[in-house]
Amino acid sequence: QVQLVESGGGLVQAGGSLRLSCAASGSIFSINSMGWYRQASGKQRELVASITETGRTNYADSVKGRFTVSRDNAKNTVYLQMNSLKPEDTAVYYCQMSMQTAIQPWPNDYWGQGTQVTVSS
Repeated sequence: QVQLVESGGGLVQAGGSLRLSCAASGSIFSINSMGWYRQASGKQRELVASITETGRTNYADSVKGRFTVSRDNAKNTVYLQMNSLKPEDTAVYYCQMSMQTAIQPWPNDYWGQGTQVTVSS
């Protein structure tokens, strides 16, 4: 069984920073892309940032220059460093990984449980 466990969310004032982490565990063969999504209240889930297995990154326009996604392949972990946070960044943040596992040896998407990020003005 594969699990993705997130940490690092919380309450922060506008202009502050938070760092999210998401670690995968279980019978993992390989992890392809990793990413972060968010879902604000009453809105659809949206991509925030992603990183390929070769380190190529992609960001939503709304977070470019403020957020940085990175990964540690040895630890099966993806990070999201969030700086200059704004109230509109308030949402539940979910990590996502495309991976091949012992049970499903073809690429499948796995999701974390979500962590709340609240930015006060």
